[in-house]
Amino acid sequence: MDGDVRDGGRRPVSGRGRELAGFLAVGSVAYGADLALFLALRGAVDPLPAKALAFLAGCTVAYLGNALATYRRRAVTLREYAAFFGVNLAGAAVQMACLGVSHYGLGLTSARADTVSGLGVGMVLATCLRFWGTSTLVFRG
Repeated sequence: MDGDVRDGGRRPVSGRGRELAGFLAVGSVAYGADLALFLALRGAVDPLPAKALAFLAGCTVAYLGNALATYRRRAVTLREYAAFFGVNLAGAAVQMACLGVSHYGLGLTSARADTVSGLGVGMVLATCLRFWGTSTLVFRG
């Protein structure tokens, strides 16, 4: 039984697998939106405001996709969006921390090392945090 007390309240593996697949698919679309908007704005405005707007747009796309498709909500709420945004900020902090530790702490300063630490290791760890946070803090129950 899904969410039954007898099984510790955990979802069945097949349900969790579908949830993860939906989460990753929506995340891919949101990443595309973030990247496309950043590239479109980059020439018109400075890179930090461009990235901030792109991040906000990517979070919005990810929230709507997860709320309506992955978690099949009938409506979206400001409380869930705020929690989702907070989880995404935490994920972004994980990516920045991975990059910072590698670049400044370990002295791995090549473009390849920055890419691996920020977009490789950092993205994987941030995605794990975002999946956990989204499924337990934002769309619980």
